[in-house]
Amino acid sequence: MAGRSGSSVDITPDILLRAYAVGIFPMAESADDPGLFWVEPERRGIIPLDGFHVGRRLARTVKADKFEIRCDSDFAGVMDGCAAPAPGRRKTWINARIRELYTALHHMGCAHSVESWMGEELVGGLYGVTLGGAFFGESMFSRETDASKVALVHLVARLKAGGYTLLDTQFVTEHLSGFGAVEVSRREYQRLLERAIVLEANFAALPKTGVTGAEVMDALIRT
Repeated sequence: MAGRSGSSVDITPDILLRAYAVGIFPMAESADDPGLFWVEPERRGIIPLDGFHVGRRLARTVKADKFEIRCDSDFAGVMDGCAAPAPGRRKTWINARIRELYTALHHMGCAHSVESWMGEELVGGLYGVTLGGAFFGESMFSRETDASKVALVHLVARLKAGGYTLLDTQFVTEHLSGFGAVEVSRREYQRLLERAIVLEANFAALPKTGVTGAEVMDALIRT
């Protein structure tokens, strides 16, 4: 279950960052609902960076460089992709206020996208918020097989190279459990969060473009 507070229309980017720092995040009922509410799950999903798992088939796909991976070249496009209907997901919680807030965080350097491209077509990716040594994954999408999965592998390599210690997934899905995602108690999450946000991690430890799949897999092993 998740703790939930009432609707709020006065959230600013600074308030949003302070909320992440204490373990809560906003959601909307639907894309058409202008209001937001705060969520604090009793059981929090995380991917332990030292326990990140890449299956053999996916590792081959990563190394084959089927996708060109870029960071922060089309943050708005990634949000659009995450908000669009998809098989098994007819509705989205990404409303206009969510878009506005996270776009502002992106311009502040506090939110990032990792994108999978085929030529000049954005075919998958993810976005999230960074604070100290914590990365809070918000959403991901895929228009080609494995596009979001490869973006996630690149993200984890980047986080490990940059000195991050916490990858928050909010909840654990079957999709994420295959990568090693686990649930932790609210108390354990707070402990991990407090340790992470005081760190000086570097999201730009790897170049934003041009990192090959072989380099990413090597980085996962080395760090």
